[in-house]
Amino acid sequence: MTDETASRVTAEIHTDFARSMGYGEYLHLDLLLAAQQPLSPRHDEMLFIVIHHVQELWLKLIAHELNEAIAAIRRDELDPAFKALARVSRIQSQLIAAWDVLSTMTPADYLSFRDALGQSSGFQSFQYRLLEFRLGAKDPRMLLPHRHNAAAHTLLEQALHEPSLYDEAIRLLARRGFAIPRALVERDLTQPHQPSPELQAVWLEVYRNSGKHFDLYQLAEELVDVEDAFQTWRFRHMKTVERIIGFRRGTGGSAGVAFLRTALERSFFPELWSVRTEI
Repeated sequence: MTDETASRVTAEIHTDFARSMGYGEYLHLDLLLAAQQPLSPRHDEMLFIVIHHVQELWLKLIAHELNEAIAAIRRDELDPAFKALARVSRIQSQLIAAWDVLSTMTPADYLSFRDALGQSSGFQSFQYRLLEFRLGAKDPRMLLPHRHNAAAHTLLEQALHEPSLYDEAIRLLARRGFAIPRALVERDLTQPHQPSPELQAVWLEVYRNSGKHFDLYQLAEELVDVEDAFQTWRFRHMKTVERIIGFRRGTGGSAGVAFLRTALERSFFPELWSVRTEI
């Protein structure tokens, strides 16, 4: 085969998709790229939409990885859980960086199209709520904004009643023979985990004997990584909102910055932070 023939064949392989699936078809790019539909003529609304679409895609992937981590811990297979949680932390770095892009929008830019948003608000993101439930921030009241969406409501209600990532970690400790109070293992899963001195004592034993309990020690640090990044994301969210709208009420009736600040005070895995004072 001559070089000219080879070049022609290569060109045909890369340009003729009449009988094969191409990049756009595999990724359904027509559907994905058609989803950005600004409701105003303002230039910055496209930025606002794209950022939130990107964040929703990352949230979808985080939920996918958390499902794998939870299932792996339940099976007593920690290596797959470590891989999934490490990936979650990497994804979170992308979510955090997205606020840097959105913060290039000034208050005047945002206010020029804000009315077009109506009552829509990030508070209504069912994927964000699913992520919180998977991490243990359970609250039955958070189902209410999703009553109009049967599929999302069903998914969230299921997650509300299922063990969270931390619940599975606690159950793992119990299976390993640690003195976990029965009330922690058999608790009402629809409610958030409450700090436990007994559980903190167990984590203290794990940390003080990390060589003996190294996989549990690694699990604890993976959980801390995830919460650390999640709190960084919350903080950057709060500061970006403050930078753009100050202390105005958010769309959808939320308290805006005031509400976002309260989230910074809530911990998914409280004993993994308080134990550090004792180590």
